[in-house]
Amino acid sequence: MNDIKLPGVDTDGTEKEYGLSDFKGKRTVLYFYPKDNTSGCTQEACDFRDNINRLTNNAFVIGVSPDSIKSHLKFREKQSLNFILLSDTEHVLAEKYGVWKEKSMYGRKYMGIERSTFVLDKDGNIEKEWRKVKVKGHVDEVVGYLVG
Repeated sequence: MNDIKLPGVDTDGTEKEYGLSDFKGKRTVLYFYPKDNTSGCTQEACDFRDNINRLTNNAFVIGVSPDSIKSHLKFREKQSLNFILLSDTEHVLAEKYGVWKEKSMYGRKYMGIERSTFVLDKDGNIEKEWRKVKVKGHVDEVVGYLVG
C-alpha cells in the first residue's frame, strides 16, 4: 500500500506533511483520538506528554485525529504537547487502521474515531494494538509494553 501522507504539526509547532514511512527505523506509537480539547482526549495527550521521556527512548509518539491543522496548533500550544499531531480530516489513516467506526451517543448514531493505540515496529508493521482504549492508566500500559 502506498504511504499515506497527512498534514501534521511538529513538536515545535511547524506545519509539515508526514508519511508513516518517515518513521521507519524506530518503533512508533500511533494513537488515534476523537477530538482536540475534549476532556478524555486532553487527558490522554497530557499523559503522553508527561511520559514522553519514558517513551521516546523506545519509540516516536504520533497522535492522530480528524481535527484540522489549526485545531492541532491550538491544542499543541495550550497543552504544551511535545509530539507530532497528524490531521486526518478525510479519515484515510483511521480507516486503514480500522478505527473509523459507527458510534452512538444519546441514541444518535454517527461516525467517529474509536480511541485506539498501535505500536508499529521498525518496519512499520503493527506489533501491538489496544482498541476501545480507556484513558486512565493507558499510557502506563504503553510504556510498560515498550520497556518490557
